[in-house]
Amino acid sequence: MPRLPRPAGIAMAVLALGVLATAPASGGEPALSDARLVAHFDFAAGRTPENIALERDGSADLTFAFARQVANVTRQGATRILATLPSVANPHTPLVRAAMVLGIARAHDGTLYVTYATGTAKTGVWRIARGGGAPRQIAKLPADGLPNGLALDEHRGVLYAADSVLGTVWRIPRSGGKAVAWAKGAALTPAPAPSEGVGANGIKVHGHAVWVSNTDRGTLLRIPVRPDDTAGAVEKRATGLAGIDDFAFTGRGHTVLAALISSNRVALVRPDGTHTEVLTRQAGLSNPTAVAVRDRTVYVAGGAYYTMRDPNLLIARLHRGFDR
Repeated sequence: MPRLPRPAGIAMAVLALGVLATAPASGGEPALSDARLVAHFDFAAGRTPENIALERDGSADLTFAFARQVANVTRQGATRILATLPSVANPHTPLVRAAMVLGIARAHDGTLYVTYATGTAKTGVWRIARGGGAPRQIAKLPADGLPNGLALDEHRGVLYAADSVLGTVWRIPRSGGKAVAWAKGAALTPAPAPSEGVGANGIKVHGHAVWVSNTDRGTLLRIPVRPDDTAGAVEKRATGLAGIDDFAFTGRGHTVLAALISSNRVALVRPDGTHTEVLTRQAGLSNPTAVAVRDRTVYVAGGAYYTMRDPNLLIARLHRGFDR
């Protein structure tokens, strides 16, 4: 999620689809194939997809950051707006100065949770009932922060939100209530100027740990969840991932697909921290912001924040051997 003004009023120019390309991850065998764009969105209307949660039917729930909307998009590209976050008269959101809906997480019962950054008391976590409807704020977060990625741990009944400005992982009861600063430290903070000012960004719960990306520092981090639910020491699991935004695990192991927003790439990150480019702009990527994986189907959202052209949703196929 970069620093830029609200895009309303800017005309959208659609990228040519071009050649759908994949790159080999190792040994010449591609990790992904059959990449195709399934939906294009209106940049001028602020429909810039920021994050993804997957439904059981294979459709994707997307946050449209600057439109303040949550939408459901089928694998055939049909789009339905599920909810719109309330408008804010004078947003003072750090970095962007506009109200933005960012992270999204889905519970097994279909309830959706999103982060909303406004620079006002409306900043926090909001809940949307299954099937859509009026959002309800369930937790407040600091107005001077930028709550970005969101992850749900249903086993523990908590949500984790990554704050890109304050360098903090917040822990929030799923039922709502007071947010607690669960993890902090230099590894989660933005890099010094002249960086974009975006630290902790994407976040996932995986393997008894909370994993976080740091956009400015190009790192993928693992924070163990101790038996008493407190945060363990931050572990650096991969570096050199310039512009990393959101990410997703390909299976039960520690292999990750990471969206590299500024370079229009998706990288495969192996458990040892090495990484390889597996999708490029040739496949239709337009500043990829988020990745999701289910049953070897890979979803990539493109927010078009830098290209300002063709925000979209792409689907590709994950090859066997990379789904571990």
